[in-house]
Amino acid sequence: MVIYGVYIVNKSGGLIFNLDHNLPKIETEKTFSYPLDINLEYEPKRISVAFGQRDGINVGHHLISVNGILVNGSTLEDGRDVKELIENKDNYPLTLKFSRPKMTTNEKIFLASMFYPLFAIASQLSPEPKSSGIEILEADTFKLHCFQTLTGVKFMIFAENLQAGVDVLLKRIYELYADYVLKNPFYSLEMPIRCELFDTNLQSLLDQVEKGGVASI
Repeated sequence: MVIYGVYIVNKSGGLIFNLDHNLPKIETEKTFSYPLDINLEYEPKRISVAFGQRDGINVGHHLISVNGILVNGSTLEDGRDVKELIENKDNYPLTLKFSRPKMTTNEKIFLASMFYPLFAIASQLSPEPKSSGIEILEADTFKLHCFQTLTGVKFMIFAENLQAGVDVLLKRIYELYADYVLKNPFYSLEMPIRCELFDTNLQSLLDQVEKGGVASI
């Protein structure tokens, strides 16, 4: 069983907790000749693929090393400017390594806020009254499972497609939330969750499920 991540969204649509549990690390290294057949976007904090895809390198992937030297923002660890190095044909062939980027906190907050109206729209489009909204979204590589409490708080799990029994896991996470978050006198409702006991027990629960399946909880 593979659990990729856990998200908790409050009743207003704000992201109050997220955990990247078992995200696969995707890196691709290729040797290029001049001219470079993919277009790169050079920003102060990162260099990413803007156009052109090949051999597992996709649009949005970040450049992480050149000839084995790590990229730090727009420069190499040895201080050389990456753009000048790549645009100079005398430096070729170049071995470039790209990686799928991790989402920033702001990007996660934005995506959580986008799920909230989708959930509401699904409830309104239902031909049956009192629809519970989106419970499962299925993609080709993962499934998003959602459980909404009576108070409107949404618990979401990203898991592999073949995983069964995620609804049981969602309710178990809700129990941890009730025990370690709601009973915490220092926690304010609707605010981001910063509770060490919740983090520790959630991590233990996910590890247990990945080793022994949902039946083990």
